[in-house]
Amino acid sequence: MEYTNFLVSVKDKIAHVAINRPQKANALHLAAWDELKAVFEDLGARKEVRVIILSAEGKIFCAGIDLELLMSVKDFETVPADQRWKSLHEMVVKLQDCVSAIERCEKPVLAAVHNGCIGGGVDIIAACDLRYCTNDSYFTIKEIDMGMVADLGTLQRLPKFVKPAVVAEMAYTGRAVSGEEAVVIGLANACFLSRETMLEGVVKIATQIASKSPLSVRGTKKTLLNARDHSVTGGLDFIARHNADHLLSDDLKESFSAMMEKRKADYKD
Repeated sequence: MEYTNFLVSVKDKIAHVAINRPQKANALHLAAWDELKAVFEDLGARKEVRVIILSAEGKIFCAGIDLELLMSVKDFETVPADQRWKSLHEMVVKLQDCVSAIERCEKPVLAAVHNGCIGGGVDIIAACDLRYCTNDSYFTIKEIDMGMVADLGTLQRLPKFVKPAVVAEMAYTGRAVSGEEAVVIGLANACFLSRETMLEGVVKIATQIASKSPLSVRGTKKTLLNARDHSVTGGLDFIARHNADHLLSDDLKESFSAMMEKRKADYKD
């Protein structure tokens, strides 16, 4: 599919998605948020795709919500009071759903961040499975400086893998977290010297993931998300049920055959 605000390509089982609004510092307007959802729904359904890399064109990763879209909130003042809450609620839920499409996608999503990741950009990477960045990158929950509360997932997802007190400090102050600090606090998996070396490193990791059993990778993502949101007991029940359904798979047979024959496993899409 062709997109207006994203560049999408697939090579060697890896989908490369790049935010492509450099003239707007990769800030996303409503059409771009809709496309974000469409991109990940499409790639999630494509059997030849096993892993996704999300990066960005231009000087900055993502400046968040486009100012034009943000300013349009004032238009709700003209909506009758008895309809205003419903309209605002529907708008927020719609944008949340666009971000959540990344998390719902069965394939692992690896974010590759260079330079600024601001506001809605943090919402986006929080929904990804793995995050990588460059030395010049920085992350900021900017909504506090706009007189707003971050509402697209940052405050819900970040405390699951970053210390809650650190997330609270970021959210209350709006301070920028550097790439190096992002690794220390668990926001990023690794920090690279440049965008080029980062993309090379992320492609290597994606290639390794793509070589694994696609059924197992998808099951692992589902299980990790379930474990995040449930108790240990609930998580154990989930994986017991999952493996009862999927353990005796062609991927398992191929794994055994490859080990016996001392060759690299070749899994079907």
